[in-house]
Amino acid sequence: MKLAGRITAVAGGLGLALGTGVALAPTASATAQGCYYHVLEDTPNAGKEIVQDACTIGAGGGEENFHTCYHLLRGDYVPAVTAADSCRRAPK
Repeated sequence: MKLAGRITAVAGGLGLALGTGVALAPTASATAQGCYYHVLEDTPNAGKEIVQDACTIGAGGGEENFHTCYHLLRGDYVPAVTAADSCRRAPK
Protein backbone atom coordinates (compact mmCIF):
# COMPACT_ATOMS: atom_id res chain seq x y z
CA MET A 1 0.00 0.00 0.00
CA LYS A 2 2.81 2.41 0.82
CA LEU A 3 4.59 1.60 -2.43
CA ALA A 4 1.46 2.43 -4.42
CA GLY A 5 1.20 5.78 -2.64
CA ARG A 6 4.81 6.58 -3.43
CA ILE A 7 4.40 5.64 -7.07
CA THR A 8 1.31 7.84 -7.30
CA ALA A 9 3.16 10.71 -5.63
CA VAL A 10 6.12 10.41 -7.99
CA ALA A 11 3.86 10.22 -11.04
CA GLY A 12 1.84 13.22 -9.86
CA GLY A 13 4.98 15.22 -9.12
CA LEU A 14 6.42 14.34 -12.50
CA GLY A 15 3.20 15.42 -14.21
CA LEU A 16 3.26 18.76 -12.41
CA ALA A 17 6.96 19.23 -13.11
CA LEU A 18 6.28 18.74 -16.80
CA GLY A 19 3.65 21.45 -16.73
CA THR A 20 0.57 19.31 -17.06
CA GLY A 21 -2.47 19.32 -14.84
CA VAL A 22 -2.26 15.57 -14.28
CA ALA A 23 -2.31 15.65 -10.49
CA LEU A 24 -4.54 18.21 -8.89
CA ALA A 25 -5.31 16.21 -5.78
CA PRO A 26 -3.18 15.13 -2.88
CA THR A 27 -1.60 11.75 -3.36
CA ALA A 28 -0.98 10.76 0.25
CA SER A 29 -4.14 8.70 0.55
CA ALA A 30 -7.67 8.36 -0.74
CA THR A 31 -8.98 9.87 2.48
CA ALA A 32 -6.83 12.96 2.02
CA GLN A 33 -8.35 13.27 -1.45
CA GLY A 34 -11.85 13.33 0.04
CA CYS A 35 -10.78 16.15 2.35
CA TYR A 36 -9.14 18.00 -0.55
CA TYR A 37 -12.16 17.82 -2.82
CA HIS A 38 -14.55 18.74 0.00
CA VAL A 39 -12.61 21.97 0.61
CA LEU A 40 -12.35 22.90 -3.06
CA GLU A 41 -16.03 22.22 -3.73
CA ASP A 42 -16.98 24.74 -1.07
CA THR A 43 -14.06 27.16 -1.43
CA PRO A 44 -12.70 26.97 -4.99
CA ASN A 45 -10.39 29.94 -4.43
CA ALA A 46 -8.48 28.19 -1.64
CA GLY A 47 -4.78 27.65 -2.26
CA LYS A 48 -4.44 24.13 -3.64
CA GLU A 49 -1.03 23.54 -2.07
CA ILE A 50 -2.22 24.67 1.36
CA VAL A 51 -5.31 22.47 1.10
CA GLN A 52 -3.17 19.53 0.02
CA ASP A 53 -0.77 20.02 2.93
CA ALA A 54 -3.60 20.43 5.43
CA CYS A 55 -5.45 17.33 4.24
CA THR A 56 -2.29 15.25 4.18
CA ILE A 57 -1.58 16.23 7.78
CA GLY A 58 -5.21 15.62 8.76
CA ALA A 59 -5.08 12.13 7.24
CA GLY A 60 -2.65 11.15 9.98
CA GLY A 61 -5.54 11.21 12.45
CA GLY A 62 -5.49 12.34 16.04
CA GLU A 63 -6.36 15.58 17.78
CA GLU A 64 -3.08 17.37 17.01
CA ASN A 65 -3.28 16.60 13.28
CA PHE A 66 -6.92 17.72 13.22
CA HIS A 67 -6.00 21.06 14.81
CA THR A 68 -3.06 21.59 12.46
CA CYS A 69 -5.24 20.78 9.43
CA TYR A 70 -7.99 23.09 10.68
CA HIS A 71 -5.65 26.02 11.37
CA LEU A 72 -3.94 25.70 7.98
CA LEU A 73 -7.29 25.82 6.22
CA ARG A 74 -8.62 28.68 8.35
CA GLY A 75 -5.41 30.59 7.66
CA ASP A 76 -6.32 30.37 3.97
CA TYR A 77 -9.83 31.75 4.71
CA VAL A 78 -11.66 28.45 4.33
CA PRO A 79 -14.96 28.75 6.26
CA ALA A 80 -14.84 27.20 9.73
CA VAL A 81 -17.53 24.58 9.07
CA THR A 82 -15.88 23.46 5.83
CA ALA A 83 -12.43 23.32 7.44
CA ALA A 84 -13.69 21.26 10.39
CA ASP A 85 -15.72 18.86 8.23
CA SER A 86 -12.82 18.38 5.81
CA CYS A 87 -10.27 17.74 8.54
CA ARG A 88 -12.62 15.24 10.21
CA ARG A 89 -13.09 13.52 6.86
CA ALA A 90 -9.34 13.18 6.18
CA PRO A 91 -8.47 10.22 8.47
CA LYS A 92 -11.59 8.17 7.69
